[in-house]
Amino acid sequence: MTSYYRLIYSLLNISTMNVNIQTVNFDADQKLIDFVNRKMEKLNTFHDRIIGADVFLKLDNVVHNIKDKIVEIKVDVPRHSFFVKSTSKSFEESFDGAFDSLVNQVKRRKEKLIA
Repeated sequence: MTSYYRLIYSLLNISTMNVNIQTVNFDADQKLIDFVNRKMEKLNTFHDRIIGADVFLKLDNVVHNIKDKIVEIKVDVPRHSFFVKSTSKSFEESFDGAFDSLVNQVKRRKEKLIA
């Protein structure tokens, strides 16, 4: 989408959040992708001018039997961006932790702008 159309959409206050999901060191199944997309849709309830979001799903300690699952989320809003990272033994747990932290950041930023 060109910047011209993003400007028009932002002026009309239409949500244009694009979620880009990237996996590192593995291929994600559709169930995990659907889980991430469902959760990211809820982010619009906390901030109505989200431009885009990048979600990185990574495997750490690939050489060991026990692999840590890392989730990084970067969200762009006009004149600011948010970034969170969480690690645990499952992607769902890591994503939930990162998402909760992201929601707290968004809420604090919004309250700060209002005050």
